Formats: sequence, C-alpha cells, structure tokens
Amino acid sequence: MPDQEDKRTVRTFAAASFLNDFGSDMIYPIWPLFLTIALGANMEILGFIDGLGDALVSLSQAASGYASDRLRRRKVFVWTGYLFGSASRVGYALSTAWQQVIPFRILDRAGKMRGAPRDAMIADASTDENRGKHFGLLRAMDNLGAVCGILLCLLLFTYFSASYQSIFLIAALPSLIAILLVLLVIRERRASDRRVFKGFSLKDIDKNFRLFLLLSALFALASFSYSFLLIFAKRAGFPILTVPILYLIFTVFAALFSYPFGRLTDKIGRKNVLFLSYGFWALLCLIFIFLQTYWAILFTFVLYGLHRAAIEPVQRTLVSEIAPVQYRASSLGAFQLVVGVCALPASLAAGILWDTVGPVTPFIVSLVLTAASALLLLGVKERRLQPQPL
Repeated sequence: MPDQEDKRTVRTFAAASFLNDFGSDMIYPIWPLFLTIALGANMEILGFIDGLGDALVSLSQAASGYASDRLRRRKVFVWTGYLFGSASRVGYALSTAWQQVIPFRILDRAGKMRGAPRDAMIADASTDENRGKHFGLLRAMDNLGAVCGILLCLLLFTYFSASYQSIFLIAALPSLIAILLVLLVIRERRASDRRVFKGFSLKDIDKNFRLFLLLSALFALASFSYSFLLIFAKRAGFPILTVPILYLIFTVFAALFSYPFGRLTDKIGRKNVLFLSYGFWALLCLIFIFLQTYWAILFTFVLYGLHRAAIEPVQRTLVSEIAPVQYRASSLGAFQLVVGVCALPASLAAGILWDTVGPVTPFIVSLVLTAASALLLLGVKERRLQPQPL
C-alpha cells in the first residue's frame, strides 16, 4: 500500500526530526554564552564559528544530495547525519577553549548531510496537493522538539545550575533514538529510474531555478546567525538567564506556525508565503534599527519565529518543484550549498560591522539585501497549483 507507506515515511521522519532537534536545541540557547563567556570568544569569533557552521551545513547537504542521486540511496545519509550530531555534542562537552570547539562544530554541521536526501524522500512521498503540508509538518516537529529541548535546558541551566558540559552530554542522547527509528521503520523506495547518473551541473537547471538560487543567496547574505539577536538583547539589558527564554519564544512561534504556513503554501502559492517571510525579517530589522525598547526587542523574537516558520517549508517545497525530478536531491543540496556558502560571510561580516561600526549596522545592511531579494522574487515562476479552499 504505497499511500500508507508514504504516510509512515513522512511521520517517521517527523518523529526523528523531533528527537534530533530536542537534543540539538538543548545547547543552542546557551551556545553564544558558552562561546563568549565560558570560552572567551569575541563577537568576530562567534560570527566566524556560526558562519562556518552554516556554510558547512550547505556543503554537506550538497555533497550528500549529489551522492544520494548518484548512488540511488537516501537512508544511509540520514542516520549517519544523526550520528554525527550526537557525537559532536560529546565533543563540545570536552572542549575547554574556543579553538577546540571548531572540529566538533564541523562534525555537528556535517551531520546536516541528512537534509537533502531526507527532503528528497519526503518530496517523493508527497503530491503537489500535500507537499507543502508535509514539509510544514517536518518543520513543525523540528521546532516542537526544539521547544522541548529549550525547556529542558532552562530547567537544567536555571533551576539546577547544570554546567554547560552536562547539558551537552544529555543532549547527545535523543539523536541516538532517532537513528534507531530511521533504521527500523523507514523502508527505502527502490529507484524506478535506472538511467546512468551523469552528474549534476548548472546546465541541468533552467533560468527560473537559477534566478531563485541567486535571490536565495542574496537573502542568505542578509540573514546572519540568531546569536546576534540574543547578544543584542543581552546588551539591551535582558538578564543573562533570560537569554534562553528569548530563544524559546521564537522557537515556540516557529513550532506553532510551521505547519499552518506549510499548508498555506498549498493554498495560496509558494511565492506569496515567501514574500511574507521576507516581510517578517524586514520588520525585525526595522525594530532593531529604530526602536530598541524592551518590549520591541521581545517582539522581534516573535517575528523571528514567524519568519523561520514561513521560510523553511516554502523554500524546500519550491526547490523540489522547480528543480528537475531526476536531480531532486542534488538540487536541494545545491540550494543549501548556495545558501550556506553565503552564511559564512554573512555572519562574519555582521560580527565585523558590529565590532567596528556598531550593533545596528548589520541590520541596516540586512534590510537593503532583503528588499533586493524580494524584488528578484517577482521574476520567479512557480508551478501553477489547483485552487484550494482556505
């Protein structure tokens, strides 16, 4: 029963994503504090390490997407990615200087190799009518796992005064359970296309997809690491123990709205939801530039959650539809590569601008780049969907 198997595939990946993000997001709220306070890194180093991590995410997804299409295998990249993520958290617990964190950060981000093959499996298990919903469900479970991880982090960090190291070790456990789920439940579909894979290059994609890659790269240069939002809030007067709570706020909103935004893309079109996500980010930048009051900064974390909830399902959905089907995993990996390669200079430049010009400057530059990305999006053609009732 293909339909039932497709549903099981989507649900199992959603459960595995919940578990993995439960572990990974236990450490994200305290990550900038761990680097800057416990290990003595400055903002440029924080921007470099975060940007390096984001760039490696994309490199690993591009490589795994290409290899997945070439080998006609997906599943092995997924469970291996979870294994890398779990092992890296043990490495963080053993680090005593920021330089020691770098190899484990590389291992952590290399674990994102699971992304493109897994997304290709979800796209293959979906139709045009439910693909956005399925990617929305995946992101909702990602973010729900993140909420649970953050709550446990707050409990351990605030009420039990747990050390960074002990939190990292506990965070390694959920991904191990995710590995078992994938290995035991997911049945990989046999490739129906037996043609020889000749490699993937720009000539295999049309001008429409190239334009989307260009504007996505431009927006990636605009969207630096969330760590800058947390450090800005701390400088604005938020107590250090409330910083993980701010991370929790945007993750809760991302969890609550990822599935609705995913469904919305199936009803009103992919581009409309992507425009909406750019609008959330632009408003966030405007608040950091002009208001900077306590409640305004608090509201920016709501906006950031809505932005992440809107942009993540729609980007994956749009790429999987405008890319060649036979190169679906490669295209998803190439998209992540383009976005991630821009992530390193984005966060690094933001850190340099922060330290040399002022904390507001990165948001001004980001606002300009966001506007340019939105203008280019007007030229992208998406697949015409059958009208659905709201």
